[in-house]
Amino acid sequence: MTPKQALSMPTPLIPRRVTVLGSTGSVGRNTIDLLERYSDTFEIEALVAASNVGLLADQARRLRARRAVVADPAHYAALKEALAGSGCEAAAGAAAVVEAADMPADWVMSAIVGAAGLEPTLAAIRRGAIVALANKECLVCAGALLMAEVRRHRATLLPVDSEHSAIFQVFDFAQPERVEKIVLTASGGPFREFDHAAMARVTPAQAVAHPNWSMGAKISIDSATMMNKGLELIEAHHLFAMAEDRIDILVHPQSVIHSLVAYVDGSVLAQLGTPDMRTPIAYALGWPRRIPSPSPRLDLAKLGKLTFEAPDSARFPALDLARETLRQGGGSPTILNAANEIAVGAFLAGEIGFLDIVRSVEETLRIFPSGALSTLDDLRRLDMEAREAARHLTRGTRSTAGWRPHEAANERKAI
Repeated sequence: MTPKQALSMPTPLIPRRVTVLGSTGSVGRNTIDLLERYSDTFEIEALVAASNVGLLADQARRLRARRAVVADPAHYAALKEALAGSGCEAAAGAAAVVEAADMPADWVMSAIVGAAGLEPTLAAIRRGAIVALANKECLVCAGALLMAEVRRHRATLLPVDSEHSAIFQVFDFAQPERVEKIVLTASGGPFREFDHAAMARVTPAQAVAHPNWSMGAKISIDSATMMNKGLELIEAHHLFAMAEDRIDILVHPQSVIHSLVAYVDGSVLAQLGTPDMRTPIAYALGWPRRIPSPSPRLDLAKLGKLTFEAPDSARFPALDLARETLRQGGGSPTILNAANEIAVGAFLAGEIGFLDIVRSVEETLRIFPSGALSTLDDLRRLDMEAREAARHLTRGTRSTAGWRPHEAANERKAI
C-alpha cells in the first residue's frame, strides 16, 4: 500500500457509548453534528439540555438516545410528550442531570455552561470516563478538587476549548520540565479597538456578535470583556500544572493559531486551524486517534498574513483581575467565576452596562473573603454566597458599604 492510498482510507474509529451534557448549546450542537456523521460507530446513552425541549427531543430521536434529560423540571411533561413512541426515556431536574452523567458512557461531553456543569462533570470523572471538557468554569471554580478526582479515579480529561486543545496537542507530557511557557491566543473580541466611551455604550446585541466564532451568549460576552481569556488562564494552570507567570496571553485577531507552547531550546510549537469548534471536538471524540472533521481547511496563502499584539490590560482589566485571583489562590477563582456569571446575566438583562461587568466582579472580590477550599461543600457554600454578593452589586438594591457575606444567609432564612 502506498502512502497516498493509506491517507485515502477511512480513519478507523473506536466504538464508544457517548453522553452529551449540554447538547442544545453551541458546543453541544457541533458535537451532535459529528456524532450524526459517525452514527454507525457511536451509541448515545444520554443527551442533556437546560430547557430547549424541542431541539433536545429532535436530537434524541435522530440519534436514538437511551435517555433525554431537561434540567428545568417544568419542561418534563413537554419532553415526555415530544418523545412519546421513540423508545427514549425522558427525565428532568438537577438530580436527573447528574444521573445522566453517571450512566455507563465511555465518553462524556461536558458542555453545560457555568458552575451548573460541575456536579455532572464530577459524576462522569468518578466513573473513570473519558471527559471532553468544554466547561471552563469547572476548572476555574474547582480546579484543584476536580484534578484530584481525575487522578484518584484514573479518568481522562480532554480539553475542548480551542486554546487548551491546541496546547494539549503540542505539549510534551513526557518532558513537562522542558516547557518554558505556554501562550494562549485571543481574538480580542469585537471591541478590541473601542475606546472607553464607546465601550460604555455597548449593547448586549453588539457584545454577543463575535467576529470569528459562533458561540453562546455567555461565552460571547466573556470574549468581549476578555474575561474568557482570564478564565482560560486559570484553566490552563490546572490542566498543564503551569505557574501563572509561565502562561502568556497574545492577541491574534485572525484566530488561526489557537495556542503555542515554547520550549527551553527556543522551539515554539503551535496548533493552527480555521475557527471551527468541530476541530477540537473531533480531536477529543476520536482521541487517541484523529478522525475526519468537516471543518473548512486552512489556506494560509489565501489568508495572506497573521497579526499579533499584546493585550491591552487597561482596556480589558479582566485579564489582570484573573491573574491576581490565581495568585491569591484559595476560593478567589470561585468568587471570580460566580460574580462574573451574575454580572454577565445582569448585562444581558439590561440591568448594568458593559463596563460594569468587570467592575462588579472586582468589587465582589474586594468585599468577599475567599478563604480556603478543602471540600466540595466548601465550594458550594462559597459559590452561593459570592453570587448573592454579586446580585446586591448588580441590582443596586442597597448599598454594599458595610455589607458582609453572612447577611446573605440571614436574609435567605428570613424569606
